[in-house]
Amino acid sequence: MPEWTHELGELAAGMVDRLRRAGNRLERLIDRDPYHIVGYRGYGSGTRVLVHGRVLEDEGIRPADPAHSDWRNLMDALRRLESDPLPFARVRASIGRSTRELVADEEGFFREWMPLAEPLAEDGWHPVRLALVGADHAGAPEATAPVLRPPAAPAFGVVSDMDDTVLQSSVTSFIRAARMVLLENARTRLPFPGVAAFYRALHGGLEGRGNPIFYVSSSPWNLYDVIADFLELQRIPAGPLLLRDWDLGRSLKGHGEHKQRLIAEVFDAYPTLPFILVGDSTQEDPEIYADLVRRYPGRVLAVYVRNVGAHPERSAAIRELTKVVVDAGSSMVMADDTLAAARHAAEHGWIPSEALGEIGADKRDDVSGPAKVDAPGVDPTVTGPTVVVEE
Repeated sequence: MPEWTHELGELAAGMVDRLRRAGNRLERLIDRDPYHIVGYRGYGSGTRVLVHGRVLEDEGIRPADPAHSDWRNLMDALRRLESDPLPFARVRASIGRSTRELVADEEGFFREWMPLAEPLAEDGWHPVRLALVGADHAGAPEATAPVLRPPAAPAFGVVSDMDDTVLQSSVTSFIRAARMVLLENARTRLPFPGVAAFYRALHGGLEGRGNPIFYVSSSPWNLYDVIADFLELQRIPAGPLLLRDWDLGRSLKGHGEHKQRLIAEVFDAYPTLPFILVGDSTQEDPEIYADLVRRYPGRVLAVYVRNVGAHPERSAAIRELTKVVVDAGSSMVMADDTLAAARHAAEHGWIPSEALGEIGADKRDDVSGPAKVDAPGVDPTVTGPTVVVEE
């Protein structure tokens, strides 16, 4: 993971500490904002579901608008980072005839696998009703946490990174990445060209089965609403969002362990389901995915890695990883753009060949619009070769 991400953690920590100190002083003069529950997208089976979310003050962040100024976006970003939680909040979760009381941690996060008294009757999204428990919160608004039960027999599942895989984030450049996080919103952030159509094709597969897509990212939960809104606005299939708590008092370490743990949890939840893994070359995705191929033999159909301006040394390292993946019976494709990965998927029968036309058109539309490049923030003179290795 780029070293600057640790610096960003320290910078954000100082910013949040200053905001909280100022907030403590203001508490003596004004009432605090009311608390509310933010329910995160989870997943499950017929017998249990993952319920997670956070209890924090309602900062009054309004829906994103492309006309919002940099100043407005900055203020909203700071409100998200500041996000005063309700430590150890008690939350009542209900779905069907099942009810359970969950207890949040000191940062207001709650997360628990909830057993179901009766199986979910249908595939698709199901709302888990959430309510704060306690006399102090009488009248507090309730919320819902959507949980996905995949179809009974999907062809495969997809696990995808977000930053510089779906969402242009420029994680190789501190200045560009900071600007995107602080000065842009869900309506001004850009996808990589062709991604939306490719993910719709993966979701539908050959028979429109609704193959589930799980988005696993090291982005903080503070950006949950931005990412969820972005996916909807770009017509990218909805899926469980698995982000992380940026412990800003400590630097952003453990990126690989975090993603590996969350992906392994998904694999274990659906022990017979094969997966396609999608990531990029800038972080640890190839290493994480290669290890998963080893740990779960026969479960990974393919690994797609977006080449985000990889230096020759990085390309060489990824080339070595492809040998590990192929030896384990899978395949790894490192491609400069979305269409190359889509062609590979079509050749193997995972998406219909007819979808390639839509993906190509989507890519052209994206490139001719505001997004002019396929690898933002990367020196175009420093690139590694595209690597394609199959079984």
